Amino acid sequence: MLDRTRQPDFQLPDRLTVPETIYSELPNGIRFWTIDAGTQPLCRLSLVFGAGTRYQSAPFTASAALNLMSEGTAHYSAAQIAERFDFYGIYYDTSIDRDYAIVTVSCLNRFLPQTLELLSEILFEPQFPEHELEIYAAKRKQQLTIEREKPSYQARELFSRALFGAEHPYGRSSAAEAYDELNAGLLREFYETHYRAGNLFAVASGRIAPEVRSEMERFLSRFEAGRPVVDPGVPPTEPTSLIREQRTGALQSSIRLGRTLFPKEHPDFNGMQVVATILGGYFGSRLVKNLREEKGYTYGIYSAMVNLQHTGYFAVATDVTAAATDEAVAEILREVERMRTEEVPVAELEMVRNIIVGEMMRILDGPFGVADVTIENVQCGMTNEAVSMFFDEVRTITPERIRELAVRWLDPAAFSTVIVGA
Repeated sequence: MLDRTRQPDFQLPDRLTVPETIYSELPNGIRFWTIDAGTQPLCRLSLVFGAGTRYQSAPFTASAALNLMSEGTAHYSAAQIAERFDFYGIYYDTSIDRDYAIVTVSCLNRFLPQTLELLSEILFEPQFPEHELEIYAAKRKQQLTIEREKPSYQARELFSRALFGAEHPYGRSSAAEAYDELNAGLLREFYETHYRAGNLFAVASGRIAPEVRSEMERFLSRFEAGRPVVDPGVPPTEPTSLIREQRTGALQSSIRLGRTLFPKEHPDFNGMQVVATILGGYFGSRLVKNLREEKGYTYGIYSAMVNLQHTGYFAVATDVTAAATDEAVAEILREVERMRTEEVPVAELEMVRNIIVGEMMRILDGPFGVADVTIENVQCGMTNEAVSMFFDEVRTITPERIRELAVRWLDPAAFSTVIVGA
């Protein structure tokens, strides 16, 4: 008789590999990866430019240039572009961080010619209309002003400042009034400098038949060849140990705590991801049990390793009831100290292994997820073999190794703490 109360046995796979990627370098210098792993007639193309905010000479130029390329071209208005996206079912998205700007399109394979025709308009013939720029700047200025009234948003900005320094490219923030200084000339100058073949790599995923790949290569070949933009690098950090912004009548406090460490290619990065997961990387983690389940200070808390091109950092983030602000910080540090002084029980470590591997398998279960992983690895100067290396670290890491990493890298004396609220 079938025992319905018995849970099936769970066993970690011996190895985790990423579906094969095909790499080529086009005559104009663009590096191009494709992942043919789709079951549906869909494809996605992501264009990754070294055009993040740390490259801009004036505030908000990088994000404005990226967003306004689709707001009017040589042959289409913003409304016409939006209408054609809708008609062909094209998904168009942009994202930007300190290091990179990404343009992504996805569509049915049969509409790839129309998709690439529109993308050509956006990337090769943007006009940066003054009217659209005025609307964009006014809206973004208002949004930023409103966002900065929220403790969580202000804490996030101040935490970057505390980690890196107010004038550091990874820590700098600008007044909302800087949107008033944007003009089409600034945007075009940034566009012409950074949106070129030498500053770009591309990743395609989905059902990528040879004819689909060829069509994408023809599109990419239209980018003007040239040397990549020289990466200016980043200066040394100037961390601040504590920034506290009190707000009268605040019901909650936003807390950010952590320190700068190293980028993803560092030999301890993978191990520190395991440390961060144990501490606060899933719903039943130590920080969640302590501050949410036992103390009732917060609805949620997490810790993570964050990767940037030239560095990385460890962070804990939460919003807590105002009355418990100082107690919450003390409990976070208490859990950090436990990581440094006590070895993780084997049963807890096994559960965390399963959680991490399960999440990795979820992310890699589909060509678009594989593409996202590929993009991140290329940004870090790594191959997808990094996935197997992380998997091996998760499978083999020991309680002794975890404690060693916590002792080495989670010294509270090196932490920066930001509190906005009480």
